[in-house]
Amino acid sequence: MKSILLKLHKAFESRIRLGIMSMLVVNETLDFNALKEYLELTDGNLASHLKALEKEAFIGIKKTFIGKKPNTRYYITPQGKKAFEDHLQALQALIDLKE
Repeated sequence: MKSILLKLHKAFESRIRLGIMSMLVVNETLDFNALKEYLELTDGNLASHLKALEKEAFIGIKKTFIGKKPNTRYYITPQGKKAFEDHLQALQALIDLKE
């Protein structure tokens, strides 16, 4: 069991970070406002969790302009996708222990 627990990634202990990663796994990119709306978060709360995932290199950022307004979009990196999949597999392995 200890080997399974070691595969759980600390970055995904937060339900908010799990939500962000889940949203980005199924969407190629999402902008800040879409993430904020889907996850029902404040700007500051979302920004701090995005920064933590970016620091781990699990998400990337694309900054563009729509007209004259800046638009920040987030995407999952290959490293982030691998880490998230490993985390989910470890969770499934823990669930399977009960069977």
